[in-house]
Amino acid sequence: MGVYKYIRQAWKKPQSSLGELWQERLVQWRREPVTLRIEKPTRLDRARAVGYKAKQGVVLIRQRVLRGGHERPQIKGGRRSKRSGINLTLWKNYQQIAEERVQRKYPNLVVLNSYWVGEDGKNRWYEVVLVDPDHPVIKADHHLRWTGTPSNRDRVFKGKTTAGRRSRGLMR
Repeated sequence: MGVYKYIRQAWKKPQSSLGELWQERLVQWRREPVTLRIEKPTRLDRARAVGYKAKQGVVLIRQRVLRGGHERPQIKGGRRSKRSGINLTLWKNYQQIAEERVQRKYPNLVVLNSYWVGEDGKNRWYEVVLVDPDHPVIKADHHLRWTGTPSNRDRVFKGKTTAGRRSRGLMR
């Protein structure tokens, strides 16, 4: 078996296979900022599967998203109480929310894809792979060159990433 197969097996049930390392990571991630740029992927197998390459112009971000139903601020003003609905069902999945937040934070980069790295009772963490479409190394790479076209600049907001396609009903 190759290395990636062992990594994939370890991440099937991370709490049991990673043991104390899993708990230590979650404790550390809770103390970190919501959006954090990281040097290396936590899950190399998933990162490579969604398009990560260890080269200039490719950036990794770990994004934290709060779990649970999302609330809107209470509406003050003239309307009947039936229409002041506060608790909202979440229509987007957490992964798509994480990708959109990263895209807003880094507007000059293009979100390629993302993958799950952890969760506890309150948060979920995703690692988002971004590409700098104006970097010379990316422009020379024929696999990533397409990110520089204008139609792919805001692909995360158009639901073109895997998480977005899933929420649009285009994937299982």
